[in-house]
Amino acid sequence: MLFLRSLLFSIVMIIVTMVVSTLGIICLPLPFSFRWHVIRRWATWNLWALEKICKINYELTGLENIPAETAIIFSKHQSTWETMALQLFFPPHVYVVKRELLWIPFFGWGLAALNPIAINRSSGKAAVKQVIEKGTERLQLGEWIVVFPEGTRVRPGQKMRYKMGGALLAESSGFPIVPVAHNAGEYWQKGQFIKRPGTIKIVIGPVIQSRGKSAETILKEVENWIESTMEKITTLPAKS
Repeated sequence: MLFLRSLLFSIVMIIVTMVVSTLGIICLPLPFSFRWHVIRRWATWNLWALEKICKINYELTGLENIPAETAIIFSKHQSTWETMALQLFFPPHVYVVKRELLWIPFFGWGLAALNPIAINRSSGKAAVKQVIEKGTERLQLGEWIVVFPEGTRVRPGQKMRYKMGGALLAESSGFPIVPVAHNAGEYWQKGQFIKRPGTIKIVIGPVIQSRGKSAETILKEVENWIESTMEKITTLPAKS
């Protein structure tokens, strides 16, 4: 049954991706905020289908912590789920992504319509400079930035080294940070086709100010909050 439910959801997701990406391409000449609200349908429709077909819903804590001012979102990255869910809770935002994602048919085209900061992760300092320069420009335009500080999806119970790029952006721009923790990987795990029913716990943390702090201090504060919160909401045993 889990296989059939997962298969049906995958078919729905492919159709939704094709439809919404095509709409995004059509809307390219229009302002970013309009395109964002159109492409946001990708998230709302897929999450609706995920709940109805695979019986995966969520429990949100900390919505009141979202500030009125523009900010940088630092999120745990375990699944595809959070790339959708963040669009439900936060103002229009762009992602820092590896440029290879833009080459994926339909999905990449729709992502490109959202003006992501697409980096070549192998370029080292040049990629970090790009994040700082383009990220600051977007923030000053009122566009929020989403950063996955571990750089890739990690399996439940695992942790990877937090990278400095997002923290350097916060240090340079002075914009505050909103940390996010969740356990979506327990139900929709990286590299696994089966989606398991249950309730994802997602927690939005208090704002972390960046002005007057070094990138190292900022990153440590973010990491401490996210990982300590993960310990509270993770139900699977830690892995080495």
